[in-house]
Amino acid sequence: MQNTETLANRLKEVLLDGLWIANTNFKAQLTDLDWSVATTPRDNLNTIALLAQHVHYYVNGVKNVFEGGTLDIRDKFSFDFPPIESQTAWTTFLKRFWEDSEALVELIMKLPEQQLYQPFVDIKYGSYERNIEGLIEHAYYHLGQISLLKKMLLK
Repeated sequence: MQNTETLANRLKEVLLDGLWIANTNFKAQLTDLDWSVATTPRDNLNTIALLAQHVHYYVNGVKNVFEGGTLDIRDKFSFDFPPIESQTAWTTFLKRFWEDSEALVELIMKLPEQQLYQPFVDIKYGSYERNIEGLIEHAYYHLGQISLLKKMLLK
């Protein structure tokens, strides 16, 4: 198996269908979650919806580069989203999150192996491999937060 396939499968696992590392994934945690729970604040923590939007922001931004676009994402904007105010808005967001995640996984699968070690947009951002691995690690970090928040809110 090539490294591109391995990385694509790891990203797919955390976002869409895996159970190996965390025994869950974003799709499993969020699909049947009511929007009112997803947007419920707890103490001074980010909401589940905001954390999901944050992860999607990076997935979509990296996907844009893989599709030949520019790197337009910035950390300072990674939590700036309009509030989700209905089940329809939540469902619409999740649909886009899953579609963008699936598309990025496919793009990584098709990435030529040698490109993994090339600079991602600019040398200051490291290689494609480093950015994909960072996206995976970042997703697991927030998946843990979402899992804990969900338990706290549904107890």
